[in-house]
Amino acid sequence: MLVNRARSEGLRLSGEGGLLQQLTKRVLESALEGEIADHVGYDKHDAAGKNSGNSRNGRGGKTVLTDVGSVEVKVPRDVAGTFEPQIVQQRRLTGVDEMVLSLSAKGLTHGEIAAHLAEVYGAQVSKQTISTITDKVMDGMAEWQNRPLDRVYPVVFIDAVNVKIRDGQVTNRPIYLALAVTVEGHRDILGIWAGTEDGEGAKHWLRVLTELKNRGVEDVLMLICDGLKGLPQAVEAVWPRTVVQTCVIHLLRNSFRYAARQDWDKIVKALKPVYTAPMAEAAEERFLEFTESWGTKYPAIVKLWSDAWAEFVPFLAFDVEIRKVICATNAIESVNARIRKAVRARGHFPTEAAALKCVYMALMSLDPTGKGRKRWIMRGQQLNP
Repeated sequence: MLVNRARSEGLRLSGEGGLLQQLTKRVLESALEGEIADHVGYDKHDAAGKNSGNSRNGRGGKTVLTDVGSVEVKVPRDVAGTFEPQIVQQRRLTGVDEMVLSLSAKGLTHGEIAAHLAEVYGAQVSKQTISTITDKVMDGMAEWQNRPLDRVYPVVFIDAVNVKIRDGQVTNRPIYLALAVTVEGHRDILGIWAGTEDGEGAKHWLRVLTELKNRGVEDVLMLICDGLKGLPQAVEAVWPRTVVQTCVIHLLRNSFRYAARQDWDKIVKALKPVYTAPMAEAAEERFLEFTESWGTKYPAIVKLWSDAWAEFVPFLAFDVEIRKVICATNAIESVNARIRKAVRARGHFPTEAAALKCVYMALMSLDPTGKGRKRWIMRGQQLNP
């Protein structure tokens, strides 16, 4: 009958008020009538319902989000107020789930998502329902975190974003991210790992790198990081030929911790000849000059650079164009910016798993098409813009 009406009235197939929406409305309302009949124990207008202890009590309107748009349905009610229709919950179709995940990945809290859906679509979606939807990503996250990887990566970057986790009390905890450049020139996010408040050592990094090796990574030409404790030793054990490069930007920033604010510009100017030297030997000469000028006032800066020297100098063996890529973890900073935006909106997380879920959804929201900021690959997952 709806099809005949659509033909006679020129009704559209899709869109607001279209045939598909009306069909969806009829299916949903028929299913709801079946549910209320099962709940109260009698069919509509059946005399068996008289004095049964519970009975129908009219209907109320509710907007349900579906793949064909928002559909207004009449939901039956009972006198006892115990009827909870399941079909409406089941009609959280793919489009709704994707909308919730997308909003969550952009940093909205569950309460903000519920308010947004109510305001824009008139749909009542509880915070518990939203939590249930976002929990679905955990299975996908486990699959993604264990997917096979390439045999060789020219460059791998490892960096951390700090999140607040309530474990008795709120503490800062790092979430580590590994991003690789593939031999084709794409960027592949290899995985994420939670760290501890006190920092990690060689044992932790040996476990992480062994995991990557077991997933197929036989060799990495160069690994760039922020002087993470124990990482060079772990790299030596897992990939003996890999060159470890300390991020020069982080080395400069760490130097400021030991210098007065009014000397920061002078420190940068004095260290620039060191990290822009044409070769390692020239860098060592410039560093000796820096030590003579600033070593007495800031011995901690001299020690910082001396301790990191073996991991600082490798990039100086390359051409200037390549140096720009491998001397810092800048390649991963735009990813970290997306993550920070998402975690800041949450304040703190009740568990480590909740923090990892938020970070993972933020990564899922990166544009993989090449039409946005960068071309990203997160193999094993379908990403949403």
